[in-house]
Amino acid sequence: MIKKGNTSSGIAALGNTVLAIIKAIAASISGSGTMFASAMHSVADAINQGFVFIGSVLAEKKPTKKFPTGFGRVINLFCMVAVIVVTVMAYETILKGFKLLKHPEDSTNFLLNFIVLLIAVLIDGSILFKAMKEIVKETKADRTGTSLIAAAFKNARRAAPPTRLVFYEDIVATLGALLALIAVIFANFSDFNLLDGIATILIGFLMVGVAYKVGYDNMVGLIGVAAPQDVEEKVSGLILSDRDVTDISRLRILQEGRTYHVEANIELRKGMTLEEATQSKTRIAAKLMSDTDISDVVLGVIEDDGVRLWNPKYDLE
Repeated sequence: MIKKGNTSSGIAALGNTVLAIIKAIAASISGSGTMFASAMHSVADAINQGFVFIGSVLAEKKPTKKFPTGFGRVINLFCMVAVIVVTVMAYETILKGFKLLKHPEDSTNFLLNFIVLLIAVLIDGSILFKAMKEIVKETKADRTGTSLIAAAFKNARRAAPPTRLVFYEDIVATLGALLALIAVIFANFSDFNLLDGIATILIGFLMVGVAYKVGYDNMVGLIGVAAPQDVEEKVSGLILSDRDVTDISRLRILQEGRTYHVEANIELRKGMTLEEATQSKTRIAAKLMSDTDISDVVLGVIEDDGVRLWNPKYDLE
């Protein structure tokens, strides 16, 4: 189960723990508000992604008699806990920003802040790149090089909940580290002391944006969300490609964590015996289950009623 846990969230949790410690030390030495905000963000990310990794491991637990559809949605629950942590951290960060606007503080140790934030940009950027590669892998979008970024943004909604969380959080983390770096540079080379507070508030609001996006996605996942259109088309195509299937009278595909639960009523050609229909049903279910994105299949079979209900483009007559 641990080996099947979400790699991106595990690596991100370790990386952000290291960053949080380094940033907290730098913030306490320099008194920089933006460094404090960045440290808070790293603490939130480390806690979140730790929660998410644990959730992704538990979500791999096999279905039981009591929970026949498995534990895929456990990860959504853990992600919701992570959202609460982000929201609290965002509040504290914004509050710190407003205090700095009212009472600007002079930060010291410019070189320390610069080096720490530069390291943060590199580490967060590396984690973000890893999350992008994970999205492309999970969604089977064959893209490399510069097209990887576009493919990751395009397919992010179809990725597993923990991968999406890492992706969104590290976009904000990388932007936040860059913003903090710019603020530290300006604070050192100009007299505009308010920039420290402004940057701190902006980082806080970026965290709020992540909390909203991840919270909404996982709330939908907890309720039970239908699979994307392309997944439905792939599943229906696999079913209709069988030689005995004439139509699909009902198809429901729910996302369960990172995989899909398929329920369908299929129409078979007329004149088949019960044994033949059972063999066809078993064959179709095995074909669907061979797809690693599908965790569970429930099929019902009926005789063809002569009325086409599903995707006329598959009608070859």
